[in-house]
Amino acid sequence: MELKRVVVTGIGAITPIGNDANEFWENLVKGESGCDMISHFDASKFKTKFACEVKNFDSKDHFDRKEAKTLDLYAQFAIVAAKEAVEDANFDFESLDLDKTGVVWASGIGGIGTFMEEVRSFVSGDGTPRFSPFFIPKMISDIAAGHISMKYGFRGPNFGTVSACASSTNALIDAFNYIRLGKANAFVVGGSEASVTEAGVGGFNAMRALSTNNDEYKTASRPFDASRDGFVMGEGAGAIILEEYEHAVKRGATIYAEMAGGGMSADAHHLTAPHPEGLGAMNVMKNALEDAELKPEDIDYINVHGTATPLGDIAELKGIKGVFGDHAYDMNVSSTKSMTGHLLGAAGAVEALAVILSVKNDVVPPTANHKNPDPNIDEKFNLTLHKAQKREVRAGLSNTFGFGGHNASVIFKKFAE
Repeated sequence: MELKRVVVTGIGAITPIGNDANEFWENLVKGESGCDMISHFDASKFKTKFACEVKNFDSKDHFDRKEAKTLDLYAQFAIVAAKEAVEDANFDFESLDLDKTGVVWASGIGGIGTFMEEVRSFVSGDGTPRFSPFFIPKMISDIAAGHISMKYGFRGPNFGTVSACASSTNALIDAFNYIRLGKANAFVVGGSEASVTEAGVGGFNAMRALSTNNDEYKTASRPFDASRDGFVMGEGAGAIILEEYEHAVKRGATIYAEMAGGGMSADAHHLTAPHPEGLGAMNVMKNALEDAELKPEDIDYINVHGTATPLGDIAELKGIKGVFGDHAYDMNVSSTKSMTGHLLGAAGAVEALAVILSVKNDVVPPTANHKNPDPNIDEKFNLTLHKAQKREVRAGLSNTFGFGGHNASVIFKKFAE
């Protein structure tokens, strides 16, 4: 069968460097750091005392008091980002087929803050089980998709995806496939995370996954740097409206870019470490290129997973070299986690937004905070260090890799009728 084309017609974001998509993009291009000392709880006894938190977010600005009590922070972020994207898409709800409009929303962890508070309250009590009736529906990682669908009456496919840090890239691929197979006209798709909690930071500290560079916390997220010592946790949400091309054109929608393809693979190697030769990364990028019917030389920019872990950054670059050969040196590569931190299950959606806007604006955002070259990294890579670079971006690829060996990549290209 002939597959339908899929385009991007709306975007929304709430991130550590901006509480809407425009502010996010402006600060990304400037190379602004979203990192600061943790304010959500007293982190003085933790190995890591900093994170990339969302700033100036007050639930009262978006929800009444009663509604806010039913929503974990990760779901609040989801609803706010989705609202921006839906409004940006400028749907005519009088004519929109709600049965063919769906939501796929991802979270790697879900309502960890809610879970922690409810358990803490129980343990500190007298043993009598006094749990909130909203405990379970606030905590579960699929509930954000449900809230978004109920808010707008979207009755199409509705679910959440969970694949650790690849979760919202998998959400994009699922929505993309439903549309191109003709099973839906449009989707709100994205991811959100709110794991800057005692349990979140403490758990990742126990794994030795987080940076502990408390003295230089502003620049602690430093992908590809010789002194990198782990990722910096972030929080927030990214939302994207994917729409069938003819449906979008018929209603006169503004089109940011075209989603060209997506790929998935597994490392099948280790619980948390990447395959040392980048085998899973290599396979997922090959799969995405094949799905998009593009050649390696068609890609101008890769937004890498680039978490600033000693093993991960090198393995990913090995994978890129294995797929792209010498063209790897002609492309721009950058890790926007250097500014946003690692948004875990929301990373794929937020970084897909970076690629979409890079394709639209012909600007590649930088890799910030780099000071010391790593002798184990090929110096011929253009890592877009320090400053954004203007160039034609015909197509961009976004990589996300999750604990458990889950890999997902998506490709966006310039829209042409």
